Amino acid sequence: MKHFVAKSTSLFPLWVILFSIWAFLDPQYWSNLNFLIVPLLSLVMFSMGLTLEFDDFYRIFKNFKTICLGILLQFLIMPILGFLLIKFFNIEQIIGIGVILVGCAPGGTASNVICYLAKGDVALSISLTVCSTILAVLLMPILFWLYTGVDIEIPIYQMMLSIFKIVIIPVFLGVIVNSFNFLNMEKTKLYLPLIAVIAIVLIITIIIGSNSNQIFKHGPQIFFIVICHNLFGIFLGFYICKKMNYSEKIARTLAIEVGMQNSGLATVLAIKYFGPPAALAGAFFSIWHNISGPILASIWKRKNLN
Repeated sequence: MKHFVAKSTSLFPLWVILFSIWAFLDPQYWSNLNFLIVPLLSLVMFSMGLTLEFDDFYRIFKNFKTICLGILLQFLIMPILGFLLIKFFNIEQIIGIGVILVGCAPGGTASNVICYLAKGDVALSISLTVCSTILAVLLMPILFWLYTGVDIEIPIYQMMLSIFKIVIIPVFLGVIVNSFNFLNMEKTKLYLPLIAVIAIVLIITIIIGSNSNQIFKHGPQIFFIVICHNLFGIFLGFYICKKMNYSEKIARTLAIEVGMQNSGLATVLAIKYFGPPAALAGAFFSIWHNISGPILASIWKRKNLN
């Protein structure tokens, strides 16, 4: 069974590609399963909690400098990258606003999952996501105004409720189960990577099925900008951490956290304040980082943490 789990998880990128093709061929079937995204994410967060103990979080907050660096990189690199990309490609203003919104967003819950699969520091990743989400209440409107001159209002209650339900509660329950050994944890932990892979593949497939029309309609340019935004963010996050002599594990964690945004929040704000065209960047980012993340995790998983 151990060999089966290892083989199945090693084929993660292949499952993503095959199921993405299925989603394009039969989008209606998968778009009807939108209601499964939150439960699946919660399941993955619970699985990650099963690998953690309360001491892991205590250790992270003792090293507060790393948290501060991650948040600084998050809110510095991505807005600047978004601004430079829309200027370089000279895209429509309404589309550019969506790119800036994505850049100013906090870290997304998907980053925690990818960090887990990439053998990063999961406790640090979760701590960064929670901290950046709290700070986004203040920083996101300021940064967006700085780059566009437009005021927006952040849905504080909905955002905090979402992070509480999807991240904090499932992880907390997982940590409790692990700490008190309610399950046979040695056997259970064997299956956790496979559970995460299945859940993420399903989430990606549902997202692509739900947005297939937008992908076909609005095409290559926006998608290319989104790809550059995501990959440059990951690269710069990793490069800066390594230059500052952080470990491979910390560098992976911060790179993933920097490059993977809460694009769902950006999409909601874009629709509310600027209309559907502005939401395209957020929608495309949701699709792309759920493809690039698993591929990156699969590559890093094979490399030693030196």
